[in-house]
Amino acid sequence: MAATIHLSSTASSLFNNINLTSSNSISQKQLPFHSKPPPSKRSSTLTIAQLTSPPPPPPPPPLGNDYYNNSSLLYGIGRTVEGSDERTKTKIVCTIGPSTSSRDMIWKLADMGMNVARLNMSHGDHTSHQKTIDFVKQYNSQFQDRVISIMLDTKGPEVRSGDVPQPILLKEGQTFNFTNNRGVCTQDTVSVNYDDFVNDVEDGDVLLVDGGMMSLVVKSKTKDLVKCEVIDGGELKSRRHLNVRGKSATLPSITEKDWEDIKFGVDNQVDFYAVSFVKDARVVYELKDYLKRHNADIHVIVKIESADSIPNLHSILSASDGAMVARGDLGAELPIEEVPLLQEDIIRRCRRMQKPVIVATNMLESMIIHPTPTRAEVSDIAIAVRQGADAVMLSGETAHGKFPLKAVKVMHAVAVRNESTVLRSDAYPNHLSSHKSHMGEMFAFHATTMSNTLNTPIIVFTRTGSMAILLSHYRPYSTIFAFTNERRIKQRLGLYHGVMPIYMQFSNDAEETFARALKLLLSKGHLNEGQYVTLVQSGAQPIWRDESIHHLQVREVHE
Repeated sequence: MAATIHLSSTASSLFNNINLTSSNSISQKQLPFHSKPPPSKRSSTLTIAQLTSPPPPPPPPPLGNDYYNNSSLLYGIGRTVEGSDERTKTKIVCTIGPSTSSRDMIWKLADMGMNVARLNMSHGDHTSHQKTIDFVKQYNSQFQDRVISIMLDTKGPEVRSGDVPQPILLKEGQTFNFTNNRGVCTQDTVSVNYDDFVNDVEDGDVLLVDGGMMSLVVKSKTKDLVKCEVIDGGELKSRRHLNVRGKSATLPSITEKDWEDIKFGVDNQVDFYAVSFVKDARVVYELKDYLKRHNADIHVIVKIESADSIPNLHSILSASDGAMVARGDLGAELPIEEVPLLQEDIIRRCRRMQKPVIVATNMLESMIIHPTPTRAEVSDIAIAVRQGADAVMLSGETAHGKFPLKAVKVMHAVAVRNESTVLRSDAYPNHLSSHKSHMGEMFAFHATTMSNTLNTPIIVFTRTGSMAILLSHYRPYSTIFAFTNERRIKQRLGLYHGVMPIYMQFSNDAEETFARALKLLLSKGHLNEGQYVTLVQSGAQPIWRDESIHHLQVREVHE
């Protein structure tokens, strides 16, 4: 690939610009590294090769005593997200439940930094979830430059104990039984909701209740009864989740209830499905075939949470549109010390495949009942951010916790602080050679290089979202302002790292559209007078250009 970069001035334009277009030769004039454009007579040579070496990272800002002593600084209390230079690039997924299902709370969550509203289909009904969807769509319709994506999380094939009128106290060493017979509840036996439970377990298997809050070992079994000895006791309540360490239940990943919920999602045009307990790629293809038949443009996020999924990880991720590291059940079915290694591996694989990845479960669990997090929880969020996750997720913290808004503030503050100190060399893409045959990826790489070198935000115009997603993959240091004339694309892009999606109608005049985009960003406080931006015209569907021509421009912004 060769390129031409030239400095030009257009009287009718709002900005001075530098164009990078595909060509057969390389020649460049002075790039505007300074706040004011250089004299047109001055020129120097700057090659693309020079641009591909990132500048040395600046030293992290010093942390004074006020940072540690002032909880408002540490936890982001009093900060506003709108118009702030401290927008987090790592997106925040919030589970909506009784604590946050009102219109007022959804607005407040968005103001605190929520990017994705998660509907947990294990709880609530279609009526309650419909209200949440309506509130989110109402929010999205009111703002050009703000958006909440909607993620429907399927219940999946959960194995649970039956109902108990009163909690049953299990003590270490006592004998306790599970039976396939429905409706059984005595002091030493309760039913399970899964007919093949007896067939799936063997003598010596360890059963975990509520992800390990209690544990039992299988001693023997009959045709309808599993006899166990309690290892770690506690109170057994109704409908507790059961796992077998190292095994997954032989149930379909998508149940009859899940298909009903998926249809509900199609009818309401949600943006993402998070599919529980995916064991192989076949279930992903099955769901995508269903969506294709129903003309539903919904992306499929696979939840990696079962032991059976690990041997099939590559094919599952390849078939999907993204992944969630669901550490709760993953840590129940596999040795818990393996979970951090799997998290790092899944994030790395997803980034290599250019797919979004969410880290979930227990991130701020203590804030369900306490107003401040543990130090370990803060470190957990920081690790996910520094590993390059696209998003981090809150579950019970926002669904039924006492401090949902504070939890989002904490997550936002920790993400912003850690994004600012990640070594630039860690985020910088260094695997261009593997994608060099794809023009769009070449331009995404060079746009990131130019943006990083000149310290400019990126502006991209997209109908499909493809170029914004490619740019997100390369993790530019600055914000990606993704303008689209498709509301569905605006909502989907809300999940992607570093992308601020903005809805705007495109005209047939490229310069007029550029001018409106810049005016909007100036009016919202996202850009400043005299600032430079990197403008990208490339992607799956050409806009204002021939299909064979791709553009990069650096422009100075003027009122």
